Parts: sequence; C-alpha cells; structure tokens
Amino acid sequence: MRSAATAKIRKLLEAEKPDAPVRSSHAVSEGMERNCSITSTVNILSDAWAFLVIREAFFGARRFEEFRTSLGITRATLTDRLRRLTREEILREVSYSETSSRVEYKLTKSGIDLYPTFMAMMQFGDRWLDPKSGPLQLVHEDCGCVSKPFVACSCCQERLICREVTYLDGPGAGVSVSEPARRSRRTSEDYMRGRPSSVSRALEVIGDRWSVLLLLEAFLGSNRFDQFQAELHIATNILTDRLARMVEQGVFKKKLYQTSPERFEYVLTNMGSELHGPLMMMMAWGDRWRADGQPPMLVKHLSCGNVTQPQVLCNRCGKPVLAYAMKYRMRYDPDQFGGRKNSRAIPGR
Repeated sequence: MRSAATAKIRKLLEAEKPDAPVRSSHAVSEGMERNCSITSTVNILSDAWAFLVIREAFFGARRFEEFRTSLGITRATLTDRLRRLTREEILREVSYSETSSRVEYKLTKSGIDLYPTFMAMMQFGDRWLDPKSGPLQLVHEDCGCVSKPFVACSCCQERLICREVTYLDGPGAGVSVSEPARRSRRTSEDYMRGRPSSVSRALEVIGDRWSVLLLLEAFLGSNRFDQFQAELHIATNILTDRLARMVEQGVFKKKLYQTSPERFEYVLTNMGSELHGPLMMMMAWGDRWRADGQPPMLVKHLSCGNVTQPQVLCNRCGKPVLAYAMKYRMRYDPDQFGGRKNSRAIPGR
C-alpha cells in the first residue's frame, strides 16, 4: 500500500484547481527558497555515497560487507551512510535471525519507490550519455518485452514533455528558510564506482542541488543570468560556475541577446529538455514521501488539460514500471567491477 500521504495527494489531484501559475504567487526573498519537493529528493541523491548504497540495494546488496566490497567504501563512511539512510527511512534494519545481533539493510516502501526515478534517469543516461550501449537491458515481466520506460501523464498516459506542461501552486506552496549550503560540486568519479551505470552518469549532470534548481527555474521560464539569480539568490561565482558547466555538458546553449555589453540567454538544448522527466519523478517521489500530503507544486498536462502525477510506464505495454516487475540483462561482467547481481538478472548481454 502507498502511504497516507499518497491518498491525500490523489484527492488533491482529483480536485478542481484554479490555474495559478507558480511564479505569480510567491516572491522569493534573500535567505528564503521556494518550497519544492524536488529538493528533498536531490538532497538524498546528491550525496554520492548515499546514492551508490541505494543503487547497490536495488542490485540485491543487503549486508554490510556486500556494500563495502561492491563499492570499495571505507567502513566508517559506509556506517555513516547506512545510518543516515535508515534515519531517512530509505533503508530499514532487519536482524539476520532471532539469535544474531547483526542486521541486514533492506529497502523500505519509500526506498523502493525511488525505482521509477532511477528508471527515468537511466533512460536519459542511455540516450544522451551512453548512446551506443547502455549497461543494462530492461525486460518487463508484465509483457515479456525489452522495455525503455518513459515518464508519462497519469491521466492520459502520454509522454510528458516540458513544453506541454505548466506548473500550478499546490497546497504546500510558499517559501521557507534556505538550507545551509553543502559541498555539492562532484568529480567525475564520485558516482562511477562499483559498476557501469547510466543513472550514475545522469547524476554527474544533475547530481548537485544548484544544478537541479537551475534546471527547475529553466522549466519555469528563466533563461537569463539575472533571472536565475533573482529567483535563487545564488552567489554570482556559483551561478557562473554552474551555468558554464551546464553549457559544457550540453544542457544549455548560450544565445546572444545584447551586444553592448554582451549578454546571453541560457536556452535548454534537446538534451536539457529531456531532463524534465527525471526532475518530474524526483518531484513525484518528494510529494509522496516528504510533503505530508501537501505538494508545493502541481503539474498540469496541457495536452489533456488535467493536473497529473507523473509516472513511469513501459513503452511496450503501457503499464507502470515497478521494481519487482523488471528484470535486466547486464552488458558487462559484474565480477570485473566488484559488483553483484541478484535474481532479477537474466542471462545474455
């Protein structure tokens, strides 16, 4: 069963909502930030070690030594992340047996519910960052087909595209005090441990809080330096750094709009536009598990006219993609990376 928060959100989505654009309702002053469920999700995934532990849990790791061996992580760091993920209720401790003091770490309902977010990031990584051959080939047990899941509208089941949605204030809309800045700049190796992973590659692009917030502002309509700064109250040097990096990665392209002095707009590329799906799934997870039934932002699908809760569907049968209904073929040898595979893995590459 879903959490009680999910039932509340469903009622909100079914209710008639006035078309109140997000930007028109709440001015964001310095020291404050717009309430957003995406940030609660990225705060978990932007910690590379926490993400890697969750990823290995999806591959079947449960015991301390399985995580440590797969990731080459120090005992102190692994102990810290397992404790944190347990506090966050992503993992839960389960005793080996009634007579043992040792525990295994299993994904909770909220942890398992991160799976569609991982699938959205995997499809982005496969298409844009590893187009020749993604590390995994997914097979959907419900239809028996090789699947390439996509982010869809929960009302009409059509693909959600950034230019075909608008954003409305939800019941949790408003502003709150900004969280203290954390180290969020990652190296290229932070997420690439243990095994090849398209999800890891996607997080190299959007795996820090400022990059995600810049993307969200771009989807909300910002495209100029001063607009990003006014909405986010981000330090000039950090904003300059993130925009330059996202241009280099192919997320934005610069477009000259003034010559004296030179001023540029930052326009989403086709690649950048397709990050809309992963962000929508981050938001959907945060709405279900971190918003107390009061989602700050609602997504209206212009194609069907409905307020929607984004979901990930199989491209072959159209059914929702769930962790227990997906198997995979590894296109690499896990033994070469110290990784492992579980009963969800099937023969072939």
